[in-house]
Amino acid sequence: MNITGNTIFIPGSTSGIGLALALALHDKGNTVIVGGRRTELLDDIASQHPGIDTVQIDTTDPASISSAAASVIDKHPDLNVIVAMAGVMHVEDWHHPDGFLNSAEAVITTNLLGPIRLIAAFIDHLQKQPAATIVTVSSGLAFTPLKITPSYNASKAAIHMLTESLRLQLSDTSVSLKELVPPSVATDLLPGQRESSFAMPLDEFIAEVMQILQSDPGGKEIQVERVKFLRYSEVRGEYDDVVRSLNESDPN
Repeated sequence: MNITGNTIFIPGSTSGIGLALALALHDKGNTVIVGGRRTELLDDIASQHPGIDTVQIDTTDPASISSAAASVIDKHPDLNVIVAMAGVMHVEDWHHPDGFLNSAEAVITTNLLGPIRLIAAFIDHLQKQPAATIVTVSSGLAFTPLKITPSYNASKAAIHMLTESLRLQLSDTSVSLKELVPPSVATDLLPGQRESSFAMPLDEFIAEVMQILQSDPGGKEIQVERVKFLRYSEVRGEYDDVVRSLNESDPN
């Protein structure tokens, strides 16, 4: 994926990592379409950042995904990059069903079914482009778990393996797969995370992501240095120690 000259759709990017990445990619000379559920946020983004297009989309709703995809492709026929950014993270207690079932269903619907449905909506179009990229978003917690967020960890582990599998299956097409693997970043993903000393400052994260994209355009995973503590804990033979350290610390 070249860092400039693309037309990029980023659903789930009205705040946090998604919005910051959208702005950074736009500044690099890409055409960027921001997607989100709340029209007032989309209107604010469009007014504050001329040149960025917006579309309403709810990635938990198959009909909304289909409608948004048709609109984006119609208005931007040269679309060649999808970033499946939308995600939620909930603290859960699995001792009793009331502590996790509704949350788990919501997390899986957003974090796993959402990207699957997005890919289904755009895959025919992307394969017609000379070069196209699907960017998925997993997490360091896909590789080393945080005990209070089981469904989130599982959804991101599934995204990692989905990405690995699609990279193999689509190797005979013009579509490449790239996986963004964030650490804890100072956003509102969980209450208190924005103020956490454990979380990586958002501007530092985006700057490092953009540097990686520029220096390694063909790379399979976008890994900032801070996430490698989690990403490679098992490879280093330190999995149990890192799990213990992560879950004894206060990540928020």
